[in-house]
Amino acid sequence: MSYLVDKNGYYGQFGGAFIPEMLHPNVEELKENYLQIIEAREFQEEFAQLLRDYVGRPTPLYFAHRLSEHHNAKIYLKREDLCHTGAHKVNNTIGQIILAKKLGKNKVIAETGAGQHGVATATVCALMGMECVVYMGKIDMERQRPNVERMRILGATVVPATSGSQTLKDATNEAMRHWISNPLDTHYIIGSVVGPHPYPDMVARFQSVISEEMKLQLKAATGNEEPNYVIACVGGGSNAAGAFYHYLDAEEVKLVAVEAAGKGINSGESAATCVLGKAGVLHGSKTLLMQTEDGQVIEPYSISAGLDYPGIGPMHAHLFETGRVKFENATDEEAMLAGIELSRLEGIIPAIESAHALAALSKISFKPDDVVVVNLSGRGDKDLETYIRWGKY
Repeated sequence: MSYLVDKNGYYGQFGGAFIPEMLHPNVEELKENYLQIIEAREFQEEFAQLLRDYVGRPTPLYFAHRLSEHHNAKIYLKREDLCHTGAHKVNNTIGQIILAKKLGKNKVIAETGAGQHGVATATVCALMGMECVVYMGKIDMERQRPNVERMRILGATVVPATSGSQTLKDATNEAMRHWISNPLDTHYIIGSVVGPHPYPDMVARFQSVISEEMKLQLKAATGNEEPNYVIACVGGGSNAAGAFYHYLDAEEVKLVAVEAAGKGINSGESAATCVLGKAGVLHGSKTLLMQTEDGQVIEPYSISAGLDYPGIGPMHAHLFETGRVKFENATDEEAMLAGIELSRLEGIIPAIESAHALAALSKISFKPDDVVVVNLSGRGDKDLETYIRWGKY
């Protein structure tokens, strides 16, 4: 059983490139060139240097003493929240901006939900002197105002998506329309393991630095590079793809992905794709997505702007279908309580996305000697308004 992409761009039955004819040249250019470019020594050296000197990698693997006592297991936090820009997203944008430069592009577009990918894209465009346009749902712009202003300070143009639910799905639609109209000079930096091949594979490769470091750090801390559990939240799924990547073939390592249940699985306001979804095509790939009987996309909901996506990446759809990854879900309330718990026990305020992963700690029966790694994908600065509105702390 392979959990990685095949030569045709599929993970099992999921993946591929279901795109309009006008996008074909853009996607083909990427598909034909990305592996040759990113596997070259020159690329790898520049990527590694920027991850080290600019992003601040390796990020720490922190043993959370009080959280461990509370959940009766040995819990480590992979501190992606300490990356420059405040989340794991910059690992991917660094890789893709170097790739764009190698392809001769001078303009960049992106979509963003919680704003972290938008900030990470605006950051690397400033670094490389490239024009940057970020599409963001109007509702997400309102609930993530600090990130909108960060993007603008960095020189990006932030364009509101006002169709549909005015969230991440609609921002992605707008970004793809822009790319169709500007194919020659523009690179689209997709922020998650979604979209047409080769994006899911490319983003997973750039994010795999997370589990690559994790193995070395666990070996140093515990004498064994394999934990018992790796836990990560999943919307589109890039931080989970990175945290799981180097453990996919290590069947003894239990991989746990946590989706956003919103106000409850059966409430009609949820983003738990694996429970509620079925196979279909979304944003250029075949995957699992929430849809009506006649194939219309069901609007997702989560208190977390980064998890309210109606689908998941095709890699995760395959991992769910094969059973390699156990998919849990957490409601808004469970996630917010888990975020406060970490804040009070360890002095770390997590992003609400990451708090969904932390919520799984109360859903799993651990043994005292179990080594558990939670991928702390982002920090909570951007979510303070949401924490304040929720108010139960």
